[in-house]
Amino acid sequence: MTQTRIRNLIFVLILVAYAAYAAVYIFESSFVVDGTRYYVLFDDAMISMVYARNVAHGLGPVWNPGERVEGFTNPLWVAFMALFHFLPISAPLISLPIQIAGGLFFIGSLYFTKKIAEELSPGALVPLLAVFVTAFYGQLSTWSLLGMEVSVLLLITTAAVWLAIRQMKTGKFSPWLYILLGVGTLVRLDMAVPYLAILSFLFVADPANRKRHLLWGVSLFVAFLGGQTLLRWLYYGEWLPNTYYLKVTGAPLLLVLKRGVFVFVKFVWNFNPALFALPFLVILARREKATLLMAWVFAAFCAYSVYVGGDAWESKGGANRFISTGIPLFFVLFAYSLELIRQALVGSQQSALSTQQSAVSNGTEHRGQPSALAHRLSALGVIIFALIGLVNFNALLDTSSLKYWLLLERHPFVPGSERYVNIANLVDQVSTPDAKVAVVTAGIIAYYSERDTIDMLGKSDKVIAREPMHLIPGLPLIDLRPGHMKWNYAYSIGELKPDVIAQMYSESPREERDKWVVGYTPIVVGTITFYVRDDSPYVLWDEVEKLKSESNQ
Repeated sequence: MTQTRIRNLIFVLILVAYAAYAAVYIFESSFVVDGTRYYVLFDDAMISMVYARNVAHGLGPVWNPGERVEGFTNPLWVAFMALFHFLPISAPLISLPIQIAGGLFFIGSLYFTKKIAEELSPGALVPLLAVFVTAFYGQLSTWSLLGMEVSVLLLITTAAVWLAIRQMKTGKFSPWLYILLGVGTLVRLDMAVPYLAILSFLFVADPANRKRHLLWGVSLFVAFLGGQTLLRWLYYGEWLPNTYYLKVTGAPLLLVLKRGVFVFVKFVWNFNPALFALPFLVILARREKATLLMAWVFAAFCAYSVYVGGDAWESKGGANRFISTGIPLFFVLFAYSLELIRQALVGSQQSALSTQQSAVSNGTEHRGQPSALAHRLSALGVIIFALIGLVNFNALLDTSSLKYWLLLERHPFVPGSERYVNIANLVDQVSTPDAKVAVVTAGIIAYYSERDTIDMLGKSDKVIAREPMHLIPGLPLIDLRPGHMKWNYAYSIGELKPDVIAQMYSESPREERDKWVVGYTPIVVGTITFYVRDDSPYVLWDEVEKLKSESNQ
């Protein structure tokens, strides 16, 4: 069997191993509520699912029927989700095919990760190591298998970088690179970041096609972003998504940047600063166009994460959604840097052996044997080092995080999802379909209760999104979470008058919460507390009394 066939076989085995891992991960992320097994996406992804269901039902991309608010930044992903709502799939199972699709998109990105690595190092070691480490960096599975659009963005990013490297190597220009990146901006708007990063790099690094890059790159960028901006204005009456106002406005830019720097440094520290810096030190010393491109694109993702203040879940550890999209590029650079170090060490050892052997006059020593042995041992050393690095990368906060990576425990997001399904079922039990429900975690409860929903944190509410953030004195930077720092109970409860308050935001002051639940009856079921409005005609009071009596037993 040739080396190429062996390498391809190992690659297929890695994909099969990851597919098995993903299957277990998806099953372990499911849970049983009231005798029914639910497959549920991450709560933010379920917000997109609400929009997708409304699209499939002919209501348009809206949160509540008749209210035009763009509480998403992933229109093509919402459209993709909507396709599954045309199929006869029950609500508890509707997320499963999307989870499977996420796994397949991620596996597709592993193919292009391999292709990129092969452009740098035609041997087996670098491509296979890069693929293996990428496949089993658990944070990528979290975002991909729990329904976020990160999975397809990984595929688009790796494919685009490979196309860009091929263009630099062959000198043949193709507009398909920019078409692909343009489609990426439809999947998620901030894919404009790698689009501009790749365009700017090729403009400098590919002088033979500079005019084509400028013409096609800029024209398609304007067409894709301008087109969706125009459609947004025509449909929603806004130039920017509602989530932009929610996450980027209402706080001093310096504070947002400070938070972004803080969570990035925290990520690097937990990732291991030495391992994080290693690829860049080696790559910068070589200054190859392909590696510089990957470092530039990855740096662009990191810079964007800093600019927007990071994500909302850094307290869980690991790469956030923005950085994760570029992580395969980092792992290719990581594997390649280890190979370059290995070659340098073997070369230096071989040079010393050659000098020693030249001094031997009897001709009995064999030059090939020490070199072959050195290559085998050094390759083994690189594999062991990379595997140790992989374990380190998956210790997101500390070694206790490894139990989630090894699937010994469910991911921390999953118990919350189970709780929200229980809340949705309780809301369904105590109210009619005409009831309005106020929520904090807006996706799962809104999707499974199937009622008009008041998003108290403003992702799908224009009023809340445009208010200033609540900057609580002494709040740690890690808890200053973009998109989760705006609320106004006077508006959401006092003015909109929800029939059911499914949740109150735990990070808002207790006295403020207590003030606005006056006139509501609290219902306690286990660890869940929610409220129904005393004068609501849409509350099923017989069911309320039943729940109250059951909780008192």
